[in-house]
Amino acid sequence: MEQNSFKVYPYRWVVLLAFMGIIVVNQLLWITFAPITTNAVQYYGVSELSIGLLSLSFMIVYILVSFPASWVIDTYGIRVGVGIGAALTGIFGLVRGLVASDYKLVLVAQIIIAIGQPFILNAVTTVAARWFPIEERATATGLGSLAIYLGILVGLVLTPYLAIQSGIPGLLVGYGIVSVVAMLIFFLFIRERPPSPPCPPDQEGRSLALDGLSKMVHQRDFILLLIIFFVGLGAFNAITTWIEEVLNPRGFNITQAGNVGGAMIFGGILGALVIPLLSDRSRRRVPFLILAVLGATVGLIGVTYAGTYPLLLIASFIFGFFLLSAGPIGFQYGAEITYPAPEGTSNGLLLLMGQISGIIFILGMDAFKSPDTGSMTMPLLVLIGMMIICLFLGTRLKEAKDWRMR
Repeated sequence: MEQNSFKVYPYRWVVLLAFMGIIVVNQLLWITFAPITTNAVQYYGVSELSIGLLSLSFMIVYILVSFPASWVIDTYGIRVGVGIGAALTGIFGLVRGLVASDYKLVLVAQIIIAIGQPFILNAVTTVAARWFPIEERATATGLGSLAIYLGILVGLVLTPYLAIQSGIPGLLVGYGIVSVVAMLIFFLFIRERPPSPPCPPDQEGRSLALDGLSKMVHQRDFILLLIIFFVGLGAFNAITTWIEEVLNPRGFNITQAGNVGGAMIFGGILGALVIPLLSDRSRRRVPFLILAVLGATVGLIGVTYAGTYPLLLIASFIFGFFLLSAGPIGFQYGAEITYPAPEGTSNGLLLLMGQISGIIFILGMDAFKSPDTGSMTMPLLVLIGMMIICLFLGTRLKEAKDWRMR
């Protein structure tokens, strides 16, 4: 297919699907224990915070590994960079299943899987830039982000049922087998680059990672975007980690908690498909970021106060639809306003903010929940206030000039 004298290859969709597959599995392994916290506490005989650590470890490790992972991706490319993450996910996803009865060994395996996460997630915009023309990149980034949400959706909805049917050991072995299959598919179909770039030369070149990083931290719009990701992604990580603990004091069971989390992610999947596509067609990013923060704030208010199961499902869907649609648009906007900094660096720095805030918010929600009832209403109100601040910050963002000119 010819576009403006450069060629776009159909194989780009094969590469994207193979990449999405390993993202799905990596996120599935991350969220495994969130919807079955109570069951896991009983099975392993440890505290709720110890089970929360199985998810929290991904965020802690991300902080330590994110910059090295981005450097590897920017320096050695997709096959090496993402390949490291794929190998760690596949091999230790299976190992986790084989040692499923021992909490300490499961935690070790979980930490090693977590090391692979930034090698995978930090490459979302890099894959889009290597294989897709500029007018399809937000869509491609949106599909990459959709894979993140799909993995979380499967984990939240399917895990409670599999835990009841097969027990925790059977559950982890099954997920381990799926991990190996996804790893093999990735290495079989992934390619580094198309035979020729899918865009004009001025849309392809990028500076070195460290040079790009120094420019990013001095750019006003990117700093505002970092703050928005700090709050939004951190809130998402905290709520998905404690989804059962958020809802249990209000009388909802683990299956309902899993379904509420699933509605959130299902909404996010639709949002990641629809909103970035509209952004690409309108060639604007900022209005859609503002819309996403506004809608997510309304949804979070509903999640905080909804007293019936149907209302809770609707509020969760709204929260996910808008909040998670902001991810791919924000990633692409960040890559555009920091050009020629490498996509892997801007992508990784935005995700890093969400991991840092995720740790803070997860620990904060646990520390400030009601000591009598276990209610997390107060921490949720704090998150709502922070989202409102982000809404104001979003109105201060400016469109990328190069993007408007294209």
